[in-house]
Formats: sequence, structure tokens, C-alpha cells
Amino acid sequence: MIGRLRGILAEVEADHCVVDCGGVGYVVACGSRTLQRLPAPGDEATLHVEHVWNAESGPRLYGFLDRPERRAFTTLTGIQGVGPKAALSVLDVLPPGDLAAAVAREDKAAVARANGVGPKLALRIVTELKGKPLGDVSFTPSAPGVHAAAAAAVPSLTGEAVSALLGLGVAEVNARRAVDQALIRLGEDADLSAVIRAALQELGR
Repeated sequence: MIGRLRGILAEVEADHCVVDCGGVGYVVACGSRTLQRLPAPGDEATLHVEHVWNAESGPRLYGFLDRPERRAFTTLTGIQGVGPKAALSVLDVLPPGDLAAAVAREDKAAVARANGVGPKLALRIVTELKGKPLGDVSFTPSAPGVHAAAAAAVPSLTGEAVSALLGLGVAEVNARRAVDQALIRLGEDADLSAVIRAALQELGR
């Protein structure tokens, strides 16, 4: 089983990339957020990989830039009706920290923003993820008699930065792309204000 690939990024397509490891090109399916954050073709790339076997299509590799997203992917695909494609779609709109927060407040509409995820499946995802860690992010489920909106979720740096840009009138897809690029430049340990400033620079503001 393949758990990680490190090699030269040979190709980037709409739904996958090819990583050349010692002369062997591995086709790796990725979500759009991951593909947008990859280095330029010809540069070295490292992907955390989940190896999935499908009876119809055979083995397929799914790639992520960090372990939390890979673990969140495996948690999502463990839910009935959530296949790899739907799991990638959910993580495209809600990274692990944001998904944990949405589950904590029972925000089915946020999950249903993912392509191919309807209201019924979004409800199932929210219901089944309660109390489960998502990647390295977990949340405190609401106690009996306490509304889920009061649940204490662990916010992610990405989520807070995107929320700040949304408050400035930036479209969500542009906000997420700008924040992702800012984090690539600054690193995951950057403080929120620096990430917001860098994201605004990405947007030309």
C-alpha cells in the first residue's frame, strides 16, 4: 500500500496530477484545493496518499498535501453513501477545521455546498461525524439541552482568514484560493493578520 509519494510533479490536470518517482509516473486524484496549492510542474512535490480499491475501476491513489486532510478523507469515505469523489468535494469547500466547526453547529447547508452532496447526504455526514476527529482537528459536541451552535469547535487558521475576506466582500472561491496561496508563502505557523495581508496582496488589494 502506498502512503506517500515524493518526486517530480510531471503533470497537473483538472482532477489529478502525475508524480514522477524514480522514472515511474503515478497518477494521483486530488481535490481542486490540493491541485491549486501544488508547486509548478518540474518542481519536487510530496503528497500524502490514500490507496483506494474499487471493484469496478481497480486501485486508485488520492493525494493530499497534509496528513489531516488525508485522515479527514478516510473518515468521510467511511460514511455510507460518501465515495472518494464526494469526500474530495466536501474537503474542497470545507478543510478539516472548517468541517469540524460546521458539524459542531449542525450546519448542513455548509456541507451541502460541496458538488454532488445533496441535503440528505449532508445531513448524514453531519450526523455521523459528531464526536469523531477530522484529521488532527476535533470538536466538542453539544451537551444535552445545549444548542449545537454553542458547541466549542476548534477554528482553523484558513477558516478564520477566509471569513475575514468574506467580510470584506471577497467571493468565497477567490478568498480560499488567496488564503491557500498566502499559507504556501508564509507557512502554517503564520499569524492570522499576516495571512490576511498576504491574501489581500494575492487579490491585488
